[in-house]
Amino acid sequence: MANEFFNHRMNITRKHFLGKIGLGIGSVALGSLLVKDLFGNGTEESFPPVGLPHFAPKAKRIIYLFQNGAPSQLESFDYKPQLNVMLGQDLPASIRMGQRLTGMTAGQDKFPMVGSKFAFNQHGQSGTWISELFPNIGKIADDICVIKTMHTEAINHDPALTFMQTGAQQGNRPSMGAWMSYGLGSENKNLPAFCVLLSRGKGNGQGVYSKLWTNGFLDSIHQGVQFSNSDERVLYLNNPEGENKMDRRKMLDELSLLNAMSYEEFGDPEIKTKVEQYEMAYRMQTAVPELTDLSKESDQTIKMYGPECLVPGTYAANCLLARKLSESGVRFVQLYHQGWDQHGNLVGEMPGQAKDTDRPSAALVMDLKQRGLLDETLIIWGGEFGRTNYCQGQLTKENYGRDHHPRCFCIWVAGGGIKPGYYGETDEFGYNIVKDPVHVNDFHATILHQMGFNHEKLVYKHLGRRYRLTDVAGKVINGIIA
Repeated sequence: MANEFFNHRMNITRKHFLGKIGLGIGSVALGSLLVKDLFGNGTEESFPPVGLPHFAPKAKRIIYLFQNGAPSQLESFDYKPQLNVMLGQDLPASIRMGQRLTGMTAGQDKFPMVGSKFAFNQHGQSGTWISELFPNIGKIADDICVIKTMHTEAINHDPALTFMQTGAQQGNRPSMGAWMSYGLGSENKNLPAFCVLLSRGKGNGQGVYSKLWTNGFLDSIHQGVQFSNSDERVLYLNNPEGENKMDRRKMLDELSLLNAMSYEEFGDPEIKTKVEQYEMAYRMQTAVPELTDLSKESDQTIKMYGPECLVPGTYAANCLLARKLSESGVRFVQLYHQGWDQHGNLVGEMPGQAKDTDRPSAALVMDLKQRGLLDETLIIWGGEFGRTNYCQGQLTKENYGRDHHPRCFCIWVAGGGIKPGYYGETDEFGYNIVKDPVHVNDFHATILHQMGFNHEKLVYKHLGRRYRLTDVAGKVINGIIA
């Protein structure tokens, strides 16, 4: 009965609720405050609860600005001047300690160290070092926390990317957004709890694919809804030619009756999920065009994000749309920006990638802050692993490239009860962690904590095993919590 109550749409009356709960009027009042439309009547206007957090959350929503391909920490947020002093010298074996290498550098006899060609400056009250490639992020240094000691076991893109998004290196696990949808549901009955936006820069891109925003073994209602860059922002959402809204409503009503008969016969909960998806799509036909219309955005807002925010499919446009989605109650907005895989020509490619993302990322933080939404919105910026301190291939005076490096990399987070500044330290070579390591499982545990969940208790039983985002590991990083 409890699972039916929390996972499926049902008719519920005040009398039934009081009879079942038996905790008096005080419980009813508290429930109505915590759960919107708790006493829905089962019509399309009702919005029954999916779940509740374990404790009072610091954040209500997440916007994840994923930099697909792994931006170099040594050209962004981890300043290592010693590498410039030791330019071209072979990385000491005592530092590398026989670390596993990718197939791209495993055959190298030498590992010539190379520092950044880009200058770093200190920003904010904490004096956080930030590359000149990210001047706008430097301006919001007092709003972000740079975590310098992220690390992972995965050394290649696919498993590392999948791990960062789902908590497992193999596929068919629910993504972080799906877990949030499962745990909390959406704040807006006309929009999904989990939305996905894609963009691509000019650099070498790694692929993104639907397994990164999959529902896995959770009900399919929790899968991320991908927005396209075409005029039809959510594919197949519009009515077919010649069919109007009344025709669609009648068709959905008839289909619902057939699905109800099928559910009575087979009892498959996925049948009810399909009905919910049909109804959500029907409501989105009105909500999505209104959300994607930028005509009501002020000139000041457009200027803040930059002119590219008016071009659908750009990173800037997706940042602005992420703000609108989050502001409208979407729990988890996932952006993927491709083009960060600089194995060679890093000096030529990375400035363009940084330019694409620097201004819009900072604008998103400032925009949420001026609207009073930053405290309740958690923003994440970063990739799947870091980059080596040595050059891949031949080092020249003009250019260089960096291979994959899972031992340490940087991400930054803002809002949602996170303490600004920086966290953790790496060695002078930028190769190993010397203080306050943060594993991917730890990061996930901390994100869940900020959303009001004990990561060990947000579980789902599948094929006889109890699964969770953090698998069997993870601890909350209290050092970054305000």
